[in-house]
Amino acid sequence: MAKTLTQVQIERYNQTGCIYPIRVLSDDDVNEYRTQLDGLQALNAAGGRQSIPHKPYLQLTWLAELVRNPRILDAVEDLIGEDILCWNANFFIKEGRTPAHVTWHQDSTYFGLSSADVVTAWIALTDSVEANGAMQFIPGSHVLDQLPHRETFGADNLLSRGQEIMVDVDKAKSDTISLKAGEMSLHHCRLVHNSPPNASEHRRVGLAVRYIPTSIKQTLGEDSATLVRGQDRYHHFSLEPRPARDFDPDVSESYRKIMANNAKALYRAPAAGRDVSGGER
Repeated sequence: MAKTLTQVQIERYNQTGCIYPIRVLSDDDVNEYRTQLDGLQALNAAGGRQSIPHKPYLQLTWLAELVRNPRILDAVEDLIGEDILCWNANFFIKEGRTPAHVTWHQDSTYFGLSSADVVTAWIALTDSVEANGAMQFIPGSHVLDQLPHRETFGADNLLSRGQEIMVDVDKAKSDTISLKAGEMSLHHCRLVHNSPPNASEHRRVGLAVRYIPTSIKQTLGEDSATLVRGQDRYHHFSLEPRPARDFDPDVSESYRKIMANNAKALYRAPAAGRDVSGGER
């Protein structure tokens, strides 16, 4: 029996590759998390040493809490089962009237994972609407194989390599995911999606959290993940520590090793379009 999602929502996810909106945070939660993020960005802008790190839930206690939010995990469990790893998370922030954007792509392009059974929870910390560059997707595109991508390394592209699909995308078939602050969408890692620049005066802030079942393997080298629900019966990933405080010095050495292994795996991925995940991509 599903914990959070209705059978209609589960069927819609299976058919379209995406479901939304799902309320997961209260207004108080949103305000607290946004205050924490604003403080971190202010520190960085003032010349501090700390910016938003890779796998930020390993360095920031409030994000370690967020990726374990029961409302999020209940919905994810309804799609991939009760044993869940948090594999990665990234902020996607677009200030008002800026050219930052995300090109049409599939998340799975450089993951190197043995299965496409990966769910991204895109959690809105501000409203995300068409005017400020909300995510767009092609319904049903998640059933496609891994598509070839080119790397642009565009200065305003929020993706790591500025990757974009090398085939034409019929934009007329796209849907826009409108979310209020505190809501999330869930999408499949092969879903073809993008997000245009923010043409409004209001910033758009979202956190994309990648959840995988414990049965998945990393095919490109050593990798790690955080067990957020259930049990890890497979031990394909090194399990990551939870920080006791922000930028916890007790986990700094393990964090450096995690980042080094992660970089070796992800940046050893071959040129876009080649299969690097055992036939699942």
